[in-house]
Amino acid sequence: MLDRRRRRRPAKSPDGVALPADEIVALDAADATADLATPRWLRDLGTSAWLIAGVGVVLVGAVWIASLTQTIVTPVITAAVLASVMSPLVSRLHRHGVPRGLAAALLLLGVVALGVAVTLVVVGGVTGESAALRDHLSQARQTITGWLTDLGIPAGQAHDGDHDVSSAIGKAVPALLHGVSSGIAGLSSLVVFLSFTVLSLFFLLKDGPAIRDWGERHMGLPAPLARAVSARSLQSLRGYFLGVTIVAAFNAVVVGLGALLLGVPLAGTLAVVTFVGAYVPYVGAWGAGAFSVLVALGGGGSDAAIGMIVVQLLANGILQQLLQPIAYGAALGIHPLAVLIVTIAGGSLFGAVGLILAAPVTAAVTRISADLRRARAVDDGSAPT
Repeated sequence: MLDRRRRRRPAKSPDGVALPADEIVALDAADATADLATPRWLRDLGTSAWLIAGVGVVLVGAVWIASLTQTIVTPVITAAVLASVMSPLVSRLHRHGVPRGLAAALLLLGVVALGVAVTLVVVGGVTGESAALRDHLSQARQTITGWLTDLGIPAGQAHDGDHDVSSAIGKAVPALLHGVSSGIAGLSSLVVFLSFTVLSLFFLLKDGPAIRDWGERHMGLPAPLARAVSARSLQSLRGYFLGVTIVAAFNAVVVGLGALLLGVPLAGTLAVVTFVGAYVPYVGAWGAGAFSVLVALGGGGSDAAIGMIVVQLLANGILQQLLQPIAYGAALGIHPLAVLIVTIAGGSLFGAVGLILAAPVTAAVTRISADLRRARAVDDGSAPT
């Protein structure tokens, strides 16, 4: 099909004969479409923009739905992560003749007993030493106020700062005592969370292989690839929590020994707080470190505080950097900045549970994405051309 287009011509021909200014020429429709089409770079940019917008909408919607249903989602995710770590023990007991249901029940009772014991140690230790903690933190506050005055800050401002810090210290111990329950404030109640988590964990331990087979069949992937993806994901979660436990125990020992050598009071409490805080990447470790420095400042003065700062830098810095590659191996596989970002985001959306689970879940998702990309690359390379 032909179209007509007006084309401008030169005023004169090469031999000097005057020519009409315009000429009507026949033009193929395909050529006209090509001339008027949107540039390729603009089409690619628009397509990419819509893809990014679509992915963003899906992610925002998923987070929104998860936040609305976190009463159910958070316990199930918590139980799934715990089951991924504990399932090898259940399988080992089952291979030795113990029924899988009984093995799951025994292991679950052990985990509940361990959780109760750790809670009693932490809460009981802080409660028993609450008066001493308050005294040491108050002494640290007075010392900091004296430093501010020595630096030339007006006495009125120093007094205001002293009053603000005093008020914060007065709330520090109660906040620490209620930290676990308040960290799960988004849930309807702590009892519902624990009950749902324990119940989900039991069934995941008891029927883990069947649930895993069902999930692999519904991945939409070839069976070998689905098994590889699930195995790598479980390996990532197990390696992460094993590494965190090793690093947490190491940091707790270093901080506890350092506090004893420096003569800092409440060394045992500081070690326990350091161990528990290590399960929250970066934020928990440095928060526990700041708490230890304040206790050292109030109980032993500026020299003890400086010594505790050195201990914290060693435990959470140099020595930890040497230990982490051995403890984690390739379990994490994501940049530390990404770990920090997802940890803060998880805590903002899902409280204390989000703080603890954000990094390992992100690591597992990253591992799954890498496996899928490799599988797609293999398929593309083997496809006939």
